Amino acid sequence: MSEGIQKRNFPWEDFHGPNLGYVMEQYDQYKIDPNSIDIELKEIFEKWGSPSIQTNQGSITSDNETISADKMTKIAEAVNLVTKIRSHGHLNASIYPFEDCSGRNEFLRLEEYNLSEEDLKDIPAHLLCKDAPAHVTNGLEAYQYLKEVYKKSIAFEFSHVQNYEEKLWLLQMVESGTIFKDLSQEKRSSILKRLTAVEGFEQFLHRTFVGQKRFSIEGLDMLVPILDELISSAVQFGTDTINIGMAHRGRLNVLAHVLGKPYEIIFSEFQHAPNKELVPSEGSTGINYGWSGDVKYHLGANKQIKDENTVRAKVTLANNPSHLEFVDPIVEGYTRAAQEDRSKNGYPQQDVSKAMAILIHGDAAFPGEGIVAETLNLNKLNGYQTGGTIHIIANNMIGFTTESQDSRSTKYASDLAKGYEIPIVHVNADDPEACLAAVQIAMEYRNKFKSDFLIDLIGYRRFGHNEMDEPAMTQPKLYEKVRKHPTVSKIYGGKLVNEGVLKPEDIEKINKDVKETLEKAYQKVPDKKVPQIHEIKLPKFVNSGLPELNTAVDKAQLLKLNEELVKWPEDFNVFPKLQKILDKRAKALSEEGKVEWALGETLAFASILEDGTAIRLSGQDSQRGTFAHRHLVLHDVENGNSYLPLHRLGNAKASFTVHNSPLSEGSVLGFEYGYNVFAPETLVLWEAQYGDFANAAQVFFDQFIAAGRAKWGQKSGLIMLLPHGFEGQGPEHSSGRLERYLQLAAEDSWQVANLTSAAQYFHILRRQADLLKREEVRPLVIMTPKSLLRNPKTVSSINELSEGEFKPVIEQPGLGNAPEKVKRLVLCSGKIAIDLEDKLHSLEGNQDWVHILRVEELYPFPKEIISSIIKRLPSLEEIYWVQEEPQNMGAWLFIDPRLREIAPEGVPVRYIGRRRRQSPAEGDPTIHKKTQERIVTSALTENVLDQSFVELK
Repeated sequence: MSEGIQKRNFPWEDFHGPNLGYVMEQYDQYKIDPNSIDIELKEIFEKWGSPSIQTNQGSITSDNETISADKMTKIAEAVNLVTKIRSHGHLNASIYPFEDCSGRNEFLRLEEYNLSEEDLKDIPAHLLCKDAPAHVTNGLEAYQYLKEVYKKSIAFEFSHVQNYEEKLWLLQMVESGTIFKDLSQEKRSSILKRLTAVEGFEQFLHRTFVGQKRFSIEGLDMLVPILDELISSAVQFGTDTINIGMAHRGRLNVLAHVLGKPYEIIFSEFQHAPNKELVPSEGSTGINYGWSGDVKYHLGANKQIKDENTVRAKVTLANNPSHLEFVDPIVEGYTRAAQEDRSKNGYPQQDVSKAMAILIHGDAAFPGEGIVAETLNLNKLNGYQTGGTIHIIANNMIGFTTESQDSRSTKYASDLAKGYEIPIVHVNADDPEACLAAVQIAMEYRNKFKSDFLIDLIGYRRFGHNEMDEPAMTQPKLYEKVRKHPTVSKIYGGKLVNEGVLKPEDIEKINKDVKETLEKAYQKVPDKKVPQIHEIKLPKFVNSGLPELNTAVDKAQLLKLNEELVKWPEDFNVFPKLQKILDKRAKALSEEGKVEWALGETLAFASILEDGTAIRLSGQDSQRGTFAHRHLVLHDVENGNSYLPLHRLGNAKASFTVHNSPLSEGSVLGFEYGYNVFAPETLVLWEAQYGDFANAAQVFFDQFIAAGRAKWGQKSGLIMLLPHGFEGQGPEHSSGRLERYLQLAAEDSWQVANLTSAAQYFHILRRQADLLKREEVRPLVIMTPKSLLRNPKTVSSINELSEGEFKPVIEQPGLGNAPEKVKRLVLCSGKIAIDLEDKLHSLEGNQDWVHILRVEELYPFPKEIISSIIKRLPSLEEIYWVQEEPQNMGAWLFIDPRLREIAPEGVPVRYIGRRRRQSPAEGDPTIHKKTQERIVTSALTENVLDQSFVELK
């Protein structure tokens, strides 16, 4: 409540007119939700209560003054008018560089609201704009002031923000003029110098490397000073990690001027492959190179911000290929990892002030790519929020050659953000000082409310999509304007000269200094005319296999861990059915020494935590497990409180967290990958609800997880759990698309496993945790089971955990005792191995003519192990690969050439499984059962029953 309103003490007046219904309607809404109506009306209702409705009276007189019915109507009209200015003022703002506002019609005219200037003069200013400057004393001046505020080259959209406190604060920041700071002459000069460097760099590249792609920033030059200001402000707020994600538009300029990547390195990349001798010494900008590398406008970098000899902050620009917005959740994962302390048992402790994310979007990509909406949805979720991301739309009003009206169905590129109640500021990229005002409100808001904020930086694109493109072919009128339009450095330089801040000779010197700096850097680039040819050399760890690691855990420790895992507070009421499951799990280990799948996983987690490695697991329904098998989080049936036994381990030295994720495979997988890259010492697992659901995240597998290390030297030990197995549940709940991960497997890109026992799962998890500390670490794809989760044949003994290790290949127990009699060798992987074992036990007679190998680790392919087994079989006549997936799917196409390479001369390699198909599996469970029966029977019959399942290679 403003001071002026508090001093007044007059009652509501009986009034009539067109606004009577409106005021009463607003009061009714006020009684339901005080924060849902306009701020001014809310304050009036708070002070004066209900509008009184009386008859036969034209006015009510108080001790202080008389308010007429007509005046109350005028007040309501005026409040309605200024509300429209706030909500629709952006439509009249000067936010487009090429728009001529001189002939624009008057916006929100008084007569449209049955008001005159005299009417407004008679209304106190504070009723319409309580944050107006002191010289604004009446309603007319308030109206004129607000029109000026909302018609500048910066426009505001806050009406979709539902939180009353946030909306009130945003309006106060704008209408009080707090965000429009008077900049010093030194600050204004520094902005011009920065813009000159940005423009000069692009022009130098354009002249020197004619026709080469660079995706220039020109037309959005202010993006660099905006990033400067965001980073500086974040550091002042105590933030020590700033993570940036952006596509290729303007990336080279950001690398050069924000990340400090030396000009000479960028020039070298235009000449030939990166000359790594030019990379600065340790402590300077880190350039991200893998062994196969990437194009220069996809690379990321790191920079330290130092105060004397003290590092105050680290800035990271994430590597990003051409899938534009897919870097968004990865940067959010970086940021969450930087905010969390994982050094103690329990949930990790998060401090959102420690790190901040900045995401730079394209105006066509922001509404066009669904991953943006998925990422925005993370911003308030407990497991994924990062305390507010600053979003910038680098809006050049065009996507490749597609204009805005063809690329979105909304007025603004930013409109998607309204659905997530993110405040939006539109700002003209040709007005540097308005751009800095946008940064001011964005950072103050993020710091106060820990929420996302969006800056829509509206400019243009001086050249085509790339510098080899001729944009006038598709936008001739637009590019006629572009060619005539002065650059922002010329516009701002002229403004500073006109205002006496600088002289023309000062401008000339700034331009000269920039040119000289660029020329000197170019002289440092060696072999300018002779391209250097670099043969790709692989690091030593590639294709060298994994080191031998001891993953066994002492039996006494396992028993102790299990005791702790099945305890909960006495006043905690576990769901009765679940309590029976947990009691059974405890007895199975302590009394029978048996470990089923879920217990094997939990024991692995517990022992890893005791070793001091933090764990983060997320996915749809991961707390309970999609198949109701995991139960890491217990829920009290009386009050709904939760309890995590893994948080109560006596010797745990690191944090554990498990989150049920939103229904969004893409953003969550990207987030977890980013988290793991930024916190490589943490065991991070992402679980798909069903394996094929990972289809919705395929870009992350292809562009980042499988290839990130070869392209950028970006290590990851992320584990991906993909439920896989044919149980007659139809095409979408059968195949995790194993073939895709094997197709991407090369140069030790990752491990791909398809396991058949709890012990194998236990050991591979522990092995991955140990690999996190080593150069050989790589991601791990596990095709996890569904029906096998409770199959007794996957149960392991406690001795297999305490004395064993992970085995890439397992020989079927009970077979191979007479190797000289083996004629057929059957290889398989995953669930089909259990089906074969079941069938084997149902057959009569001695089956010593066949031997079965379970290939538990498909990549790296265990060539030596299988070769050594084959050498033990002197009578071998044929080798079969058996799978339940169709022939063009699953592991067969990957396995076939590898088996033929090691098969003895004259021994054929054959296939048994489903035919080649479009769809992964049958939709009819009866047909599934019959087909599955034919597969396993054919594999174990000396004369294969159904030749349609066999293909000779």
